Amino acid sequence: MFWLQPLISSFIGWVTTWLAIKMLFHPRNPIRILGITVQGVFPKRQRQVAEQLGRIVAMELIHFDEIAGQLKDPAMLSQLTPTIEKHLDNFLQVKLKEKLPVIAMFVSNDMLESIKAGMLEEIALLLPEIIHQYTDSLSKKIDIEQMVTEKVSSFSSDKLEQILGAVMKKEFWFLEIVAAVLGLLIGLIQMGLSLL
Repeated sequence: MFWLQPLISSFIGWVTTWLAIKMLFHPRNPIRILGITVQGVFPKRQRQVAEQLGRIVAMELIHFDEIAGQLKDPAMLSQLTPTIEKHLDNFLQVKLKEKLPVIAMFVSNDMLESIKAGMLEEIALLLPEIIHQYTDSLSKKIDIEQMVTEKVSSFSSDKLEQILGAVMKKEFWFLEIVAAVLGLLIGLIQMGLSLL
């Protein structure tokens, strides 16, 4: 029995750490035990965690100005040109003839190409300004901090445990192993001291 002391200490270290990790999420709802209210850390502080996470995401991770900058980037805007050109071709070759057949009869293909080229030039000049106005308007309406806070606050406790568990699974396992090893070492030290 004396030689079991390190194994028992190791087991106690592992169990207490496993229990501490479980108590991050459980119990989900407050429970009164001997006059003390017990509830998991994350379910109890979900709103505060959500607010802090929202603040961090908004200040450190996602800046609306960076997103707007990407949208205004000439290289990104040039990727829209084939779609715009295709739409203009369809309008000038098909819809114009359907909507204004008399005018379409007097307009040659060369004239349609000139009209298309002129429209593409105007759209190329207008598009950055439209995107600029749109992103400025959007930045006033979108509050990233509030969006993240509300989203995380609305997670069920199960969902929150699932997300954090998936992210921290290796770390939780590592903590349990370290606790078991420390328990074993403490047990060996105690056994060694008792032999002296």
